[in-house]
Amino acid sequence: MMLCYEGKLSLYCFVSAVFSLALQWIFFELGVFTVEVGFWIKAGFLGVYYLVLNGVIRLKFNTKDYQIAVRATFLGAVFSLGVIIFQNCTEEYKSFGVYVTLMSVFHYSEYLGIAFCNPKTLSPDSFILNHSLHYALAAMASWLEYFVEVYFYPDMKTYRLLWLLGLVLCFTGEALRKLAMITASKNFSHIVQFEHHQGHELVTHGVYSLMRHPSYVGWFWWSIGTQVVLANPVCFVIYTIASWKFFHDRIFMEEITLLNFFGEEYYKYQQRVPTGLPFIRGFKVEL
Repeated sequence: MMLCYEGKLSLYCFVSAVFSLALQWIFFELGVFTVEVGFWIKAGFLGVYYLVLNGVIRLKFNTKDYQIAVRATFLGAVFSLGVIIFQNCTEEYKSFGVYVTLMSVFHYSEYLGIAFCNPKTLSPDSFILNHSLHYALAAMASWLEYFVEVYFYPDMKTYRLLWLLGLVLCFTGEALRKLAMITASKNFSHIVQFEHHQGHELVTHGVYSLMRHPSYVGWFWWSIGTQVVLANPVCFVIYTIASWKFFHDRIFMEEITLLNFFGEEYYKYQQRVPTGLPFIRGFKVEL
């Protein structure tokens, strides 16, 4: 499976931004500069590098390619920032560095996954950075809770066993979602399809033989896992409820469409394979 031009462009830009970590290692760890450096100097170095890189891609690429390049570069810089936080901040902030890298990898891999499996549907929106207002508000709420709790109860953010549990949830969810994308291939899209396009097939093999909506299952557990990493008890509960409600409604709507597309074939598939999400049955035809 060949990576399309847009996918290669995004990969080059993402890696170019992450390369700032290698430059920092050369400058600050190998003794090029003799002064002791901490988080703020390294974060400032990343900021300057990011601005220069953005200037280069703005001059180099046209409008369409720039929209891809600027997002991939941003996510590479976010990944680098997460690593810097983890390496240079005090113990109570390290989990936030882990979270930042997780967010970067998730959003970038969404674009790269579509670039591999269904490039015809690829667009700058495939990074899903502008997923929805609710998504942005949920993220900001988790940051607010984190920093409030760091200020009042810093010790609760230092349990590495909790980070590991959150990482397991995130990695498992991420792997499941990407496996679903690859398995569905050209049949996968970020947007629910309301018209049956030529070549659109019902995928029931691989991971789809175990659950009807593995990409949603993966995203559900990844979302919850991020709050376990942050040790955010309030947002953990809110994310669990909100994610469950979102996917409950999304699956219900999507399965009506799939039944219209595939009729009895999808009905039989529903009978033998669960949705994969707890207490979500999807749309059931009552006979």
